Amino acid sequence: MSDATPALAIGHAAPEDTEALVALWQRCNLTRPWNDPHADIALAKRGPHSTILVLRDGARLAASVMVGHDGHRGWMYYLGVDPDYEGTGLGRKLVAAAEDWLKARGVPKVMLLVRPDNEKVRGFYEALGYLDEPRVVFSKRLDETA
Repeated sequence: MSDATPALAIGHAAPEDTEALVALWQRCNLTRPWNDPHADIALAKRGPHSTILVLRDGARLAASVMVGHDGHRGWMYYLGVDPDYEGTGLGRKLVAAAEDWLKARGVPKVMLLVRPDNEKVRGFYEALGYLDEPRVVFSKRLDETA
């Protein structure tokens, strides 16, 4: 791919995109054994407060981002750009699209999680004006049986 941003249109993921999304996320090293990407896709597509935005190069998924909100905070997940398209601006284009999607719904703030040791991704978001906010994140698995 060249350094110029490909002129690819942003759209919403379709049901038939599920396997291509999972493959893209695996290629981008976004999946983890404790998160089922198929379940995450189904959950995002289930309601009006979330979606998955994609960029296509013909039939090929070149990039994606999952975006949703709770009415106050927006969240981005699974921002992934196929390694063949890295450096072409697709990540920035999808972040802007996710922000626009949230703004259109009146959501005043967007949040995301980045692993502390992922310097490359931290730098990407910092270059887009995102701040590293000092917060402690608590979580609890609700899908595990005792």
